[in-house]
Amino acid sequence: MKNELVFIPSPGIGHLRSTVELAKRLVGSNYRLSITVIIIPYPSDDDSETTYIASLTTASQDRLNYEAISVAYQPTADPEPLQVYIEKQKPQVRDVVARIFDSTRVDSRRLSGFVVDMFCSSMIDVANEFEVPCYMVYTSNATFLGISFHLQQMYDEKKYDVSELEDSVNELEFPCLTRPYPVKLNTVAELEPQAVKMFNNGDDLPQVYPVGPVLHLEKTFDDVEKQSDILRWLDEQPPKSVVFLCFGSMGGFNEEQTREIAVALDRNGYRFLWSLRRASPNFLTERPGDYTNLEEVLPEGFLDRTLDRGKIIGWAPQVAVLEKPAIGGFVTHCGWNSMLESLCTLRGDLLAGEMEIATAEDIERAIGRVMEQDSEVRIRVKEMAEKCHVALMDGGSSQVALQTFIQDVTENLV
Repeated sequence: MKNELVFIPSPGIGHLRSTVELAKRLVGSNYRLSITVIIIPYPSDDDSETTYIASLTTASQDRLNYEAISVAYQPTADPEPLQVYIEKQKPQVRDVVARIFDSTRVDSRRLSGFVVDMFCSSMIDVANEFEVPCYMVYTSNATFLGISFHLQQMYDEKKYDVSELEDSVNELEFPCLTRPYPVKLNTVAELEPQAVKMFNNGDDLPQVYPVGPVLHLEKTFDDVEKQSDILRWLDEQPPKSVVFLCFGSMGGFNEEQTREIAVALDRNGYRFLWSLRRASPNFLTERPGDYTNLEEVLPEGFLDRTLDRGKIIGWAPQVAVLEKPAIGGFVTHCGWNSMLESLCTLRGDLLAGEMEIATAEDIERAIGRVMEQDSEVRIRVKEMAEKCHVALMDGGSSQVALQTFIQDVTENLV
């Protein structure tokens, strides 16, 4: 009888893609292990995500199967929190698991455990119902996980509620922190040695498996003609001369911030590729879109002045762009996937964006700092990129962590 894990990623294409890549690596590392990925669609009408999910379900194989649950999307003016939405899907997830692992079926499989996303910790209850072990996938970095555990520990031991501090807007909602389970981290031990060491030496902390970087590096893009135009333009630029501005699938800006970025690009004189998108009124119901008239939101004459050294686009084929030798700097929203992608493609330096309005002066100064040819930032990024590549090789730290996880799953079979 086959041993099989059930993966439950968080809704959203970023979390889904990294989960799929992790599942592929696992089944590729051990022929006795099978995986079913149960997909919870994001609560919005997103054609790109729908297409991707459809491509997965049709690509299901004997050892890597995809099951998308059906969710009726009904847009509302006041959408429910993501945690509530995920909680409501528990009955459907339970039914899918019960159907797949029905002991009366001829092709019955042995359920070995659940692997759930950090935002899907309510699914631990479903794992408990089936009396199997549960593991967490933390799609961010080890340092932030350590901080989160510390905040939870402060509350548990001293009733210190950080949500009551000045300027605290939201509570941190990670129910899994109150019940620490083994955690697979999308990071590399050599990138965060102190944080990983803390987990390994902490008696009250979960065991962690730093198996990263786990990334979807296939160069998929719906608009082939537009992608060709973007990449062809980059091929015409000198090496390390272009700063790439891209802020993730949820990243969009209002007119004020758009103008500040444009002023900075106008002043500094660097070549640029800018993935500019309009901010969504509510990202739970509507993804960022493209501006219909750029001249209305950009400074007067900006497009004419930067015609020979800049290109503004909508959605960007980020991985394909970052691989181009022309990219010399990367202005991003600080998303962990984007950070790892820039390292694994060995292109670009990082400049993290902020949530508040950044002034043109600050943006101009920061871009200039990372675009300097011999800057310390460039040297550090190159060192980190090399560590990521070594970690994924046979005998590398991430490969060892992956094999350790598989061994632990096998030993924990009930």
